[in-house]
Amino acid sequence: MGEAAPRAANRTRAVDRLINFTDAVVAVAITVLVLPLVDIAAPGAGESVWGVLADHSGQVIAFLFTFYVVAIMWQAHNRILNGIRDYNGAIFWLNTSWLVAIVLLPWFSAMYGETSAAEATGGADGVGLLYWGALAVISLLGSGIAWHLQRAPHLLTREAGRDPAASRRATLRGPVFAAYFMAIGVVFEFAPQVATWLPLGIIPLSIWLRPARDEREAVDGTTEEGT
Repeated sequence: MGEAAPRAANRTRAVDRLINFTDAVVAVAITVLVLPLVDIAAPGAGESVWGVLADHSGQVIAFLFTFYVVAIMWQAHNRILNGIRDYNGAIFWLNTSWLVAIVLLPWFSAMYGETSAAEATGGADGVGLLYWGALAVISLLGSGIAWHLQRAPHLLTREAGRDPAASRRATLRGPVFAAYFMAIGVVFEFAPQVATWLPLGIIPLSIWLRPARDEREAVDGTTEEGT
């Protein structure tokens, strides 16, 4: 009985350090996204800032889109990690691989922005497939952690076991988004002008894949009764 408390405290510290490390890496990666924009020269004589923004619109849009997507992915990832009370080797390596993809994303985003801005080059150089493929990998790795936790419920807190994220529709988020990201990458290779508008499809997908309202209310009610 006396040894259980120190072991629980050690597990809590280990989980906290894993979450803090993950948050720090994501914070650095999402900040590095802006570096390609820093290299854009200020307007010269007879130029306007709007002209500069128009000339580099592909880079600006790639930065904004990637920033928001990473923030949303971090939110979902953080929700998963906040629901664990311990982790094993599979969680560690899946999370580490997720972070590797996140750290590489600023590099891919910079290349994708330059390629998008130069429409004459088209998308056949593979940059679009690389960028959207990286987003697909991030989505799958995040889902991999959630799937593993469903098969190892002893790693979860009691409250996390009642989370609506465990619903069947929510577990489809990673694979569905990964497939959609890969589809955008393929389309970008052959019709970059069409692919420019495909990210708008993420909005209805997010609405469709979020937990149903009655499902959330049922979980909340169960939680209140449990407390």
